[in-house]
Amino acid sequence: MTLPPDFITRTRHLLGEETFRHLSEALKEAPPVSIRINRTKGAEPPDGERVVWCSDGYYLPERPSFTFDPLFHAGAFYVQEASSMFPEQVVAQYVKEPVICLDLCAAPGGKSTHLASLLPEGSLLVSNEVIRSRSHILSENLTKWGNPYSIVTNNDPEEIGRLKHLFDVILTDVPCSGEGMFRKDPGSVGEWSVANVNLCASRQRRILYDVWNALKPGGLLIYSTCTYNTEENEDNILYMINELGADPLPVATREEWNIAGALKHGLPACRFFPHRTKGEGFFLAAVRKHEEELRTIRHKSNGKGNTKGKGTSPVTKAPSMFLKDFERFSLETRGEFIRAFPLAHQDTYMLLQNHLRIVSAGIRIGEVKGKDIVPDQSLALSTSLNRNAFPIVELSAEEAIRYLRKEALLLPVATEKGYVLLTYKGFPLGFVKNLGNRANNLYPQEWRIRKAR
Repeated sequence: MTLPPDFITRTRHLLGEETFRHLSEALKEAPPVSIRINRTKGAEPPDGERVVWCSDGYYLPERPSFTFDPLFHAGAFYVQEASSMFPEQVVAQYVKEPVICLDLCAAPGGKSTHLASLLPEGSLLVSNEVIRSRSHILSENLTKWGNPYSIVTNNDPEEIGRLKHLFDVILTDVPCSGEGMFRKDPGSVGEWSVANVNLCASRQRRILYDVWNALKPGGLLIYSTCTYNTEENEDNILYMINELGADPLPVATREEWNIAGALKHGLPACRFFPHRTKGEGFFLAAVRKHEEELRTIRHKSNGKGNTKGKGTSPVTKAPSMFLKDFERFSLETRGEFIRAFPLAHQDTYMLLQNHLRIVSAGIRIGEVKGKDIVPDQSLALSTSLNRNAFPIVELSAEEAIRYLRKEALLLPVATEKGYVLLTYKGFPLGFVKNLGNRANNLYPQEWRIRKAR
C-alpha cells in the first residue's frame, strides 16, 4: 500500500516523526478480525482473545468465510472492527436508565446492533440511514439481531432535527475521509485527498447542526469517525462546544488499553491508532447538551396504522401465540401485514410514522392470506419469538446453507404439515411451509446467499 504524499506530510506533522513511523509500519500489517456475539440469543464466546473494551467482543485467529456460517445469518454474532466497539464504554458510563436513542448514520448496522444489546432494558433504538439502499441493509442486520425495541428510518438529518427534543442519546458515527481504514479497505487510499478531508469536515458540521435540535436538553451525543486528522475530529468537537452549546464529557479508559487522547484543543477524546491498539484508526468524543427549559411539543396523528386489529380473524388471535411476551406489544395491521410494536413506545412510533420514512419497526409478524398467517422472517429471528408456536426442525450445516440459498429442502417424514421453524445449533434461521411431499422455502429472496463456495 502506497500512502498519498499529502497524507504522509499532514499526518507526520500531526503525530511527529517517530509516532508516524510506528503508524506507517502498522498499516503494512494485516488487520485483525473481530466479532461481537449476541448474548441475548444465547451465543457462546468463541475461543480467542477478548476485545478488552467490549464485553462481547472477541478477536479471531483468522478470517473465516462468514457468508457460509449459518450462525452469522441467524444473528448469533456480528462482524465488527474492534475499535468501533468502544462506544460501549460511553454507554456504560453515562446511560443508566431507559432512553430513546438515535443512531444517526447507522448503516450497515455494527453500532446499532451493539446499542441494541447495550441500552438499558426498555430503551428504544431508532437507527437511521440517509441512503435508501443502505437503509435496507441496516434493516436486515437489525432484524437478524432480533431486538424488537428498534425502528429503522431513511431520512436526512435535517428532517430528524425537526423532531424537537425527542432523543436522550444520539450516536453520530459520521461519514468521514476514512484514513483509519486504509489497511482494511485499500480502495479508500485512492479516494483520499485534502479536499475530501475538508469536504467531510464541513458535511459533518452540517450533520451535527441539523440533528442537534432533536437532542433533549441534558442529552448525550457520541461523536465518532474512523479518521486521524483534526479537522474531522477535535475541530468538530470544538464547533459543538462554541456554536451549539455542548459540554465535553470525559470517557474513562484503562492505561493498558493504550488509547491516546486528543491531539488539539486539550479536549477529552479517545483516539485509536493501530500501532497502539489492536484495531483500526478511530476517534470518539462525548458531549452533553446544555440544560434548558424543555417545552412540550404536540404532534398530530395522521391516523396511520391500526393497533387493535379487527374482529375475531386470525389477525387478532394468532399473533398472541407467536410471541412469548405478547402483552408487551400492540398490533398494527396495514394492508395484509401484521406488525407488533412495544406498547411502552407506541406514542414515539406513531410520531415517527407521521414525520419520517420508516423502513422497519418492531416485529413484522406475517402476512394474512385467507385464514392463514404466513409467518415473517422478522418473527423467526426475534428474541420475542415463542418457539412453542411452531414445529421445529434442526438442520445440519449443509442443509442450513441450502435453506439460506433459498433452495428446496426435504424435511423428516414425521414433520407436521404447515409452517415449520428451522434451526441450526438451536438458533432459528427462518420458516418453511411443509406440504408433506415438499416444503416451500420462505427465506427472503433478497437475503439469499448468492456467492459460490
